[in-house]
Amino acid sequence: MNAEQLDIKTPEYVSLQFQSAGLGSRAAAFIIDQIILLIVNILIIIGLLFMINGTFMDFFSADMPSYLIAGAIILIFIIRWGYFFAFEYFSGGSTLGKKMVGIRVIQENGHSITLLSSLLRNLLRIIDSLPMNYLVGMLMIFFHSKHKRLGDLVAGTIVVHERRKKKMKLTPIEKEIQKRGLSRENLVLNDYDLRRFNEKDWKLMKTYSNRFLQLSVDDRILLTRQVAEIVSPKLGMPVEDKGYEELENLLLVLYLLLKDEWEFEL
Repeated sequence: MNAEQLDIKTPEYVSLQFQSAGLGSRAAAFIIDQIILLIVNILIIIGLLFMINGTFMDFFSADMPSYLIAGAIILIFIIRWGYFFAFEYFSGGSTLGKKMVGIRVIQENGHSITLLSSLLRNLLRIIDSLPMNYLVGMLMIFFHSKHKRLGDLVAGTIVVHERRKKKMKLTPIEKEIQKRGLSRENLVLNDYDLRRFNEKDWKLMKTYSNRFLQLSVDDRILLTRQVAEIVSPKLGMPVEDKGYEELENLLLVLYLLLKDEWEFEL
């Protein structure tokens, strides 16, 4: 089945669009992961044998201690299971294979996968792999409308294609902000503070930024002071004692923060 468009509304009422990952892309990622794990398993076996016996051929001998074989099997199982669990949780939902293919696991609400979700979906690989070669899992992915295997259904997760970020050229004002060494971290506003700014405030900051580089120095100082006096009550900071360059930097960073809020692009 082909990848299908998914519309997900987050708890923050933001609408996100994803392409669900079908059987082909998920199988390709799984094969890559299996090759990586096979290499790791071979290296583990060789390392254990050379550490204990000094030779690889002793692994096939009848005198090979059963505890060593059992230990190697347990270690390989832990690594195989832990590989998917750890990578998906600590790497934003992607194993090495998923990263190469360009897919990742997310929760159904659009948020990143949680520790519990990663634990559940990977524990259920045991059932999805039955009776052999992931037959149950493949059938589920192929026939389910959102390409979910059993582990995804129980964990409340879904595998999607990564959204490619378009490389946007910097606007003149963004180049000026970059030139000044400013970033969003220069002005710390929590969610409550940001919600105090409405669309009218955003339009004011957008107009200010559009005119910023077109004005003479004197006109820019005057406009900066006027705009700062308008937004200062919502910023919760006095502006009377600030120099014009400090006010400019403050307003330019505020422009970046409001741009994220009011020009959110999917």
